[in-house]
Amino acid sequence: MTTGEAAVLLRSSRAHVVDLCLRGLLPYVTIEGQRRIRRSDVEALIQPGMSREQLQGLWLHRAVAGRLVQDPGAIMAAAAINLRRLRRLHPEGRGWEWLDRWDAVLDQGVEAVLDALTSSAEYAVELRAASPFAGILTEAERRRVLGAFAASRADHARPMRPEKFERVLRSV
Repeated sequence: MTTGEAAVLLRSSRAHVVDLCLRGLLPYVTIEGQRRIRRSDVEALIQPGMSREQLQGLWLHRAVAGRLVQDPGAIMAAAAINLRRLRRLHPEGRGWEWLDRWDAVLDQGVEAVLDALTSSAEYAVELRAASPFAGILTEAERRRVLGAFAASRADHARPMRPEKFERVLRSV
């Protein structure tokens, strides 16, 4: 969808949607110079159903998606190897369902994997919980992503009015 269509869904201005895109809070692609946004990502902003841990995972997996775009062959091969290793470590149980789903996603190719790594949709959130992409990011990259995530969360904090702050201090 366009930024204008996303703005209508979010009940905000087009400029606000562009700002969300530029801050990395709303993923988008550019097609013929125009931003295009997945509807599921916009809907996730309307009803954010992700916990802090799931959001953190989304940020990390979006970084993995960047690596996947740079070197699809190596990253897909590493994921396949990790998937086989996970199957050996967990020979039975509920985890197999998610490993089978990852097998299917990997078989569909890079586009499907990118969608699973970057989408805010419920299926992708659940799928990332059993991710075969461990070890793709270096520890330094991982720390940078987690630092950026923490900084983005600080933007959501509202400053406390001085009178309320004084009231809180007096009650302690």
